[in-house]
Amino acid sequence: MAAALRRIAGEKSFMLSSISTKLVAAPSALFIWQRGITTKLFVGGLSFYTTENGLSEAFSQYGQVVEAKIVMDRASDRSKGFGFVTYASEDEAQKALDEMNGKTLNGRVIYVGYAKLKTNFGGGIPIARGPPEPTTSES
Repeated sequence: MAAALRRIAGEKSFMLSSISTKLVAAPSALFIWQRGITTKLFVGGLSFYTTENGLSEAFSQYGQVVEAKIVMDRASDRSKGFGFVTYASEDEAQKALDEMNGKTLNGRVIYVGYAKLKTNFGGGIPIARGPPEPTTSES
């Protein structure tokens, strides 16, 4: 189990409990993003008419789809043209990536890749810290 976690997480240093083989300290962002040992794929180039059920059905022929999510625009309540498909195992996700990348879904060519971690947890509103410090130039 520890070898599989190292391979998935890409980390070489784990602290494992000697009593059990549970994970004590690991890269937390990876395991917050992934529920258990799942693999998330990014799907881009989706038609605006593609639904989450349609996306799930298209990708379920390559393995067990845990979740299919299409990202929606809050203002217009329309699809942004991309989404995510979560698989139960890495092998199923790799098979889906190989087979579905560059294929047509609902009249549009889709692009599939591994999803990246979301790193910006700040919220988006900058914190005002006052006016900038005056610069002094010595000549």
